[in-house]
Parts: sequence; structure tokens; C-alpha cells
Amino acid sequence: MAHDTALVFPGMGPVPFAEVGRFMVASPYARDLVAVADEALGYSLVDAFRTSPGDYSEAAQVAFLVNCLACAHWARDHLGVAPGIVAGPSFGEKAAIAYTGALELPDAIRLTAEIARLLEEYFAEEHRDIVTLSFVRAPREGLDAILAELTEAGEWHEISCHIDDGFHMVSLSEHRVPWMEERLRAIGSLPLYTMRPPMHASAFRPLRDRAEREVVSRYSFTDPELPVVADQDGRLLHTGEELRTMLLDGFDHPMSWPSVTTALKEAGVRRLCVAGPDGLFGRVPRTVRDFDVAAAQPRLAMTPRRRSRAA
Repeated sequence: MAHDTALVFPGMGPVPFAEVGRFMVASPYARDLVAVADEALGYSLVDAFRTSPGDYSEAAQVAFLVNCLACAHWARDHLGVAPGIVAGPSFGEKAAIAYTGALELPDAIRLTAEIARLLEEYFAEEHRDIVTLSFVRAPREGLDAILAELTEAGEWHEISCHIDDGFHMVSLSEHRVPWMEERLRAIGSLPLYTMRPPMHASAFRPLRDRAEREVVSRYSFTDPELPVVADQDGRLLHTGEELRTMLLDGFDHPMSWPSVTTALKEAGVRRLCVAGPDGLFGRVPRTVRDFDVAAAQPRLAMTPRRRSRAA
């Protein structure tokens, strides 16, 4: 079955309150979801997000989920987006699960908050020296040589994300980051930023097991209303159990955006709407080359739209 339009929920990057706070309190699409979040959490999401430190706090993660879903609803009404298939790389898995009805919104909000707390607890005690470094324009042959040097030195490392040709994220010891950045520049690559907590690596299997035992096992996943593309390998998922496994795989399996875009092309997708704060997935060459991309972001949703002369 072909699907002309796909809805993509982006992975999470740093989004300061100043960039989305007005959207959360002024947009009717966001306000309704924030009210659900307040009830589910037992506290004011906006107040907590405004005052919480760090880019990936519990409130920041729930706010990102809410804003992505609000942008999707806005895109439905203002851009005519009626998706036949959904994808959610990395953090976007949670929004995809909620949007397709595999979890009711209050449950998806609570799940997101509980996983955020678990991440904070886990990485406060374990793998405190591990971070995830992102970089672009890295020729594969040169990157392989650098990774071989790390292996030869006995330094643990893994590719956590493959975003596009030459665009990767690698998890490694923080003390090795300056060396890695220097070696990357030597092959013409550009290091971008270092993420903490790290993500998507086999070393985090104990975290996956804790998440399954302490959080995910308490939620019942139903079959999604639309097929979801697994962000690890591009498989089309049709059952609640498959989405549950995808969510858990996100802890200890690498994410592959090329696998997602290939699956979307094979499914017949021509138009792709990225719903939520995004400066990455809707802009990389692999995306803009293969799809007609529509960005549904909080800033755009708050921009007054001109009425036609006939109206």
C-alpha cells in the first residue's frame, strides 16, 4: 500500500523555554495538550519547564513531546497534512507512539516523564564519562580509520546515530572528545556538539532492562492507527508490541535516519511533514533531496497567516 504523505516527529535537541514558551501558552493546539500534561503530571508543565535547568530535564522532555504533537495537529488544520505513515527518530518515537494511539496521551506523557527521571538517575551513577559527539562531512574511510585508532588504543566507542552521508554521532569517553575533534578536523569533518546524557549504544543494555522493568512494563501498548517506521532499521511496524520493542531498542540500538528515509520512499511517500522544533531531520540532504518537506514548527504556527483576498 502506498502512502503519499508521512508525518515525522524529530529527535530532541536543546530547545530553550524562550523559543517555545509563548507557543505553549498562546496556541490553542498546545494549550489543550499542556492542560492534559498538567493533570497527568500533577504539576504545571510550563512553570517547571521555565525554571528547570539543563536541556534534557524531565519538563523539557515532556514539553518537547507536547509541542511536537501540537505542531502535528496544527499541520493537519493549516497545511492539510493527512499522513498515511509516521516516523519518529530517537526521541520522536514517543510522539509517534502517542500520535498513532498506541498509548493514550496521558500515559505517553507519564511514560516520557518517568523515562526522563530514570535517565537522570542512571547516568548520575553509570557511564558518567560517556558522551555522544555529533559531526558532519566525515568521509567514511577517514572515519573508519579514526575509529580503528580508538579500538587499537583500547577505547570503547560506538556509532549511536547515522543521520546522513558523513553525518554521524559517536558515543565515547569524554576525555577522548578533544582528540576525536582534532582527528575529525584533520579529515575535513566539522564537530558539532557533545550530548549528555549519551544515547543509543549497546553498553546501555542495563538501562534498557531497567526501563523495561521499572517503567515500560506498567503500560499497555495497543496497535497503532497508522504504520510506524522503526528508526533503527526502517521496518514498518503495525502492532503495539512492535512499538514497545522499538521504544526499548532505542536505549541500546543505533538510530539510522537513512533506513527511515529509504523505507518511506519504498512506501511511496513524496511529501514529508516534520512536526515539532527541528533544525536537523527536515534539513539534511537525504531528506530534502527525496521529499517535498513541510516544516510544522512552533514559530511558524504562531506566525499570522495572510487571508486570501476572496476571504
